[in-house]
Amino acid sequence: MANFQKGKVDIVAVAKAAKVSPSTVSRTFNHPDLVNPATRKKINKAIQRLGYIRNRAAQTMHGKRSGTIGLVVPTINHAIFAEVIQAFSDSIDKAGFSLLLASHGYDLNREYAMVRKLLEHRVDGVALVGLEHSDATARLIEQQKTPALAIWNYAEDSILPCVGADNRLAGRLAAEHLLALGHQNIGLIFPKTDGNDRAQHRLSAVHEALAMKGVSVPDEHESEAPYSVSQAKQAAITLLTKQTRPSALLCGNDVIAQGALFAAQNLGLKVPDNLSIIGIGDFKGSADVEPGLTTIRIPAETIGSLAGEKFTEYITSDDPAPFRICCALDCIVRGTTSQASIS
Repeated sequence: MANFQKGKVDIVAVAKAAKVSPSTVSRTFNHPDLVNPATRKKINKAIQRLGYIRNRAAQTMHGKRSGTIGLVVPTINHAIFAEVIQAFSDSIDKAGFSLLLASHGYDLNREYAMVRKLLEHRVDGVALVGLEHSDATARLIEQQKTPALAIWNYAEDSILPCVGADNRLAGRLAAEHLLALGHQNIGLIFPKTDGNDRAQHRLSAVHEALAMKGVSVPDEHESEAPYSVSQAKQAAITLLTKQTRPSALLCGNDVIAQGALFAAQNLGLKVPDNLSIIGIGDFKGSADVEPGLTTIRIPAETIGSLAGEKFTEYITSDDPAPFRICCALDCIVRGTTSQASIS
C-alpha cells in the first residue's frame, strides 16, 4: 500500500525530491522547452512519486493563465464531433493547455449555462461549435473579455475567429452530385434546424441548388430525424413506403445516411440500383458500411488541429489578430450513389 504524505505536497518538496530549484520545477510546467529533457524527466518522476498537483486557482488569482481551454459541443453521443474534439485536444496539448469539455444537447440556452460554468473556472479561452449562439452567450463572452472561437463552421463575416467548413457549400455539393447523376425525384432527411446552423445552412443550400435545376421536393419526401441511426432508419422507412418513392435520398449527415441505408436494406431495396443515398461528413465508419457511403467530406481532423493551433496562438499573443479559416470540402463517391434509372 502507498505511503500517503501528510498534508499537501508543495513545489518546494518536489524541488527537494528532484534535487533542483523550485524555479526549475515551475519552468518545467510553464516553459518545458526551456528545461533540459533529463531534468524534466527527473522532475516528472518526483511529481508522480509525491502526487503533486499545481494550484491553478491560486495561479489564476495572481493573474496567470489557468492552462485550460473550454470546448462546448452540441453532443458527445455520436461520432459527429469525436474527430474534431480529439484533434483539438491534441493540438492544444502541444501548446501546454488542457481541455475542459461540455455539451448542450442542441439547446442554445443550455449552451449559455455551460459557457458560464467554464468561465467561472477561469478558462483561458472558450471554443463553441457553429456560428449561431444566444444573445446571452455572446454578451457574456464580450463582458468577460474572454478569447472565444467558433469551430466547425466558417463564415466570411463571422464575429468570432473561426475555423471550419462552409456548410452551405456542403449542401450544394451533395445536391449537385445527385443532379449530375440524373436524379430529379429526391427525398431529404435532415435534423431539426432550430439552434443548429450547420443543418440550417446545408438544407437551405440543397433547396436552392435543386430549385436552380427546376427540381422541387414534395412535403411527403421531406422528413426530419435526430442524430440517431435507429431513429433515422424509422424516418427513412416511413418516407420510402409512401405512395411514390424517391430515386435518391440526401441526408443532412452521415449518421442519418447510415440509418437510411439500413432502412433501404430492411425494405429489400438495392442500393444504389433502386435507391441512391448521400450523406455529409465522412465520419469514421462511413467507408466501412456495405456499400460504402457516398458523402461530402468535412475534414474534421484538419479543422480540430488548425483550430487548436491558431486559438492557442491567439490566446498567448500580446497582440492577437482575428482569423477566419475555411477548410476545403470533397465529394467522396463510394457505393451508395449511381446514375438514375430511366423510367
